[in-house]
Amino acid sequence: MTIDFTARPEKPLPYSDVFSSADEYVDSLLDFATNSHLFQFLCGGVHILDFFTSEPGLFVSAVPKEWQDYLVQTEPMVLLDFLMRDDLDALARQTGPEQPPETLVQYVKDIRKLALRRSFQPSKPKLPVLPRQVALGMNTKKVHEVTHFSGYIDRLSEDVARIRGQELTHLVDFGSGQNYLGRALASPPYNKHIVAVESKEANTAGAKDLDILSGLAEREKRIRNKKLYHRIMESVDPSEANDEEALKRAAKALGVTDQDIATIDLRSRKELQATYAWEEGKGSIEYVVAKLGDADLAPVISQLEYTETHSEDDLSMMAVSIHSCGNLSHYGIRSMVLNSAIHAVAIVGCCYNLLTEKLGPPTFKPCFSRPTLQPLNARVVRESERRDPQGFPMSERLSTYNDQGIRLNITARMMACQAPGNWTDKESDAFFTRHFYRAVLQRIFLDKGVISKVYHGPSEGEGEEEGKGSPFNFSTNPVVIGSLRKQCYTSFSAYVRGAITKLTTNTDFSQYSQIVREKLSDIPDEEIAKYEAAYLPRKRELSAIWSLMAFSAMVVESLIVTDRYLFLKEHSDLVRDCWVETVFDYGQSPRNLVVVGIKK
Repeated sequence: MTIDFTARPEKPLPYSDVFSSADEYVDSLLDFATNSHLFQFLCGGVHILDFFTSEPGLFVSAVPKEWQDYLVQTEPMVLLDFLMRDDLDALARQTGPEQPPETLVQYVKDIRKLALRRSFQPSKPKLPVLPRQVALGMNTKKVHEVTHFSGYIDRLSEDVARIRGQELTHLVDFGSGQNYLGRALASPPYNKHIVAVESKEANTAGAKDLDILSGLAEREKRIRNKKLYHRIMESVDPSEANDEEALKRAAKALGVTDQDIATIDLRSRKELQATYAWEEGKGSIEYVVAKLGDADLAPVISQLEYTETHSEDDLSMMAVSIHSCGNLSHYGIRSMVLNSAIHAVAIVGCCYNLLTEKLGPPTFKPCFSRPTLQPLNARVVRESERRDPQGFPMSERLSTYNDQGIRLNITARMMACQAPGNWTDKESDAFFTRHFYRAVLQRIFLDKGVISKVYHGPSEGEGEEEGKGSPFNFSTNPVVIGSLRKQCYTSFSAYVRGAITKLTTNTDFSQYSQIVREKLSDIPDEEIAKYEAAYLPRKRELSAIWSLMAFSAMVVESLIVTDRYLFLKEHSDLVRDCWVETVFDYGQSPRNLVVVGIKK
């Protein structure tokens, strides 16, 4: 008998209606990702630091010639409308020199077609409003996420219980942070039992303080000799009022015996523990501080108070998370396969740039794929080479596709978090200006000898010297600068001066200080102005290609999410059903796709 899933969408993936099935969509997605050289260039082949370190530059060298005039002559927000929102069929019927080339229109159609749909409908017409004390610490975005995901999880929990004939005992939140989601689900009207798994003790401590303010916990009560306590407090400087050791020294100076000191609880209010009362019919929270390195939850489950009075066989848990950081999404999804106690998962992922890689570096070199040099981000190289079995991709389909597998470097995965549909004119201009400043500064570094070119071999069919002329065969040594003070972004000169000051005075950048001081300490303002004047006409090239990159990377996110769905689908011996759907409004929270699985 087929059981109706009230929470299950019509399609297992929110793919375009041009596809008749999920299998057809997946076939098209993987074919495009592995055969479109332009997509591979835009999603993994552009290093923004090297935008101006070759001539005529990455834009002219890689973007189809017939696209270039349209891209640089179209205003940034108009270009975004064309990429994301305009009716392309209506555009195709128009003529004139200002119209986009047909090949560009077709590329935009391909990306739109393969990007998973992001439209959102709430799980219920009207969801409970988060009480003020539960919403403490949340911004507007977080309130939206917690409100809608709590309602979604509540409905999904009912489905899982009905299908499996067993109520869920706990919801396990992977990477709970300040536990905003868990606090909402543990409070009325949901009253769920939450296991909040978090690697940082400071986050857990902050979450417990919020639990106290929300009424889910009470602060530990203390009994003290108040007369003696006030006498000690009067003898110390107010700045030491919360310093337990200072208070003990003051007590001894007053002649208070160790025995009497023991009767006074000198801990500060912040040091008092949160205490939780367990009541029938009400929700609860248990915190487990653990840094998960895989999907095995045995160390977490062993710490639960529940297992002190029940056997592990009694546990019926669902793994949940809003925006699990990096691999935590993989661990949450994989936990249903590896742990008998996990009966369902509902994971909304994020931080794709922090995913580890399973397949390692490519065994071949796509025409637009250049390596990322070690100094830019040492973790990138380490993670790529260690071939983490729990990294991306998860599924066998993506791991073995065309005998090579699907590989996404950090540039592609980082771009998948850009959410170009939410860019505003003001934010975009500031963002593009920062990138322009950094790219021109990299050119100054190269010209002045602060950095050098690193060649990666000749292009196919070219001799060594010819190959060295290709912008795709070299990178420049990246100089990590990080953020600068706000005033450094008021002009290019201020940016260059701020970067030089940081690199020559901050001890964190000692590896650069000597050479930067030798090569750039005396660079005149006039020379800086000449660099800005030389490259300013090409700023539009940079903003146009970045917009194309962010737009194209919607397919990268579709690859990552589809991979997670396929992983569950491939475990049909354990997984009863799985799907992907939206749970947030894209304008509020663009990482809005939840991966759901229910165990047999």
